[in-house]
Amino acid sequence: MKRFACGDIIPGCASSFTAADDEGILVQTRRHAVEAHGAAEPGTDSDVLVRPAIRPA
Repeated sequence: MKRFACGDIIPGCASSFTAADDEGILVQTRRHAVEAHGAAEPGTDSDVLVRPAIRPA
């Protein structure tokens, strides 16, 4: 299992995500970027920030 805490890259965000692998985390964080942080559309732009912050759960 993997875990990502959005607050690790976006100060003040309390959202966290778990998934079986990195790709599962990225699917969730792409959607979260749009819904919570106003990104224009789900894309891969945030992947470069998210990937290094993914940790074992």
